[in-house]
Amino acid sequence: MKVLVIGGGGREHAVVKALKTSPEITELYCLPGNGGIAMDATCVAGNPLDLDAVCAFAKAHEIGYAVVTPDDPLAAGLVDRLEAIGIPCFGPRQNAAVIESSKVFAKHLMAKYGIPTARCEVFDNYDSAVAYLKEAPAPIVVKADGLALGKGVIIAETREQAIEAVSDMMLSHRFGASGDRVVIEEFLEGPEVSVLAFTDGKTLVPMVASMDHKRALDGDKGLNTGGMGVIAPNPFYTEDVAKACMETIFLPTIRAMEKEGRPFRGCLYFGLMITKDGPKVIEYNCRFGDPETQVVLPLLKSDLFTVMRATTFGTLDTTEVTFSRDAACCVVLASQGYPGSYEKGKVIDIPQSVRDHVYVAGAALKDGALVTSGGRVLGCTATAPTLKEAVDAAYEIASHITFEGAHMRHDIGARALRAARE
Repeated sequence: MKVLVIGGGGREHAVVKALKTSPEITELYCLPGNGGIAMDATCVAGNPLDLDAVCAFAKAHEIGYAVVTPDDPLAAGLVDRLEAIGIPCFGPRQNAAVIESSKVFAKHLMAKYGIPTARCEVFDNYDSAVAYLKEAPAPIVVKADGLALGKGVIIAETREQAIEAVSDMMLSHRFGASGDRVVIEEFLEGPEVSVLAFTDGKTLVPMVASMDHKRALDGDKGLNTGGMGVIAPNPFYTEDVAKACMETIFLPTIRAMEKEGRPFRGCLYFGLMITKDGPKVIEYNCRFGDPETQVVLPLLKSDLFTVMRATTFGTLDTTEVTFSRDAACCVVLASQGYPGSYEKGKVIDIPQSVRDHVYVAGAALKDGALVTSGGRVLGCTATAPTLKEAVDAAYEIASHITFEGAHMRHDIGARALRAARE
């Protein structure tokens, strides 16, 4: 079968590498892909948000199945469009992708169905939001309602910072229409856990819990990024926590979506905070997380293509989904200056001996050479029987890769290792 993957980052490279091993896939395409993905699939130039062009390509090339991973095309209804021309997809339809594309929708859903989350207020008027913030305790969290490339959440340490964040969103339109409405919610404390789950709208199978590292610098210092590294499993996600999440968050969420006439099929991402009052939802994503995918999929023992189709056709309850008991670590190599301004076009050297363990995110092919083209350039992933071994192996892989200005954190997994010892 011919399969088309939509997207062009490290997440998509992880998906492509996993799908590549499926005996049922005869040709694998990625639109638009990147210079690294081109080593494992046929990359197709194009814009994932040009729904007409994507559908035209899929029809002309007799694509039998499509995997839509980025949030924007999901929110725009690409799955709906592809299904309308007879191409089954992995990923939610537009009316279910709203669980990520509108934080207001998500908060209302949780309130209606009693799913634990932070208390919040919603504002579409700047003056009203500021008046509320002048009386609210700090720290406090300000979120743009819509999609904002993962940058629409501000944890404000002071009321002044919170008001500035609201001004940026509602007056300066930093995130365009996504910031016309804002969600202001209480600041939750506790360890964060990311849980991705396969679901066909009725059955839900959680993947291995992971821990992302968002700050740019060691010791959780510096600016927030898209993720500088990730480990799995997350030691804070104990059996008791997992049971509580399934009973109070995971199953209630998919049942709520079904009751709302928005059955969710694909990968549902739960961003969780393990508070003193139990696990609570920080955010939902309607797709695989990045870089979480780069540690979760290497631990998947089942055939990914089989599992994906089970979510599409409603057979997840009879499909075996198993994961290795090993640990995994991904260390991200970024361009110097990221997440601020950075130079592009730096030649990347990835020795053949480590290529199987590298997921390329921000790189392009130029005159036959792989060169940097983004902030997060690539992820180095290793699996091992213990987390310590996985961390050491990931850094060993990273040590063999070079490009001018390469930057990485040196403490990925450190907090998890401390927690595992306690």
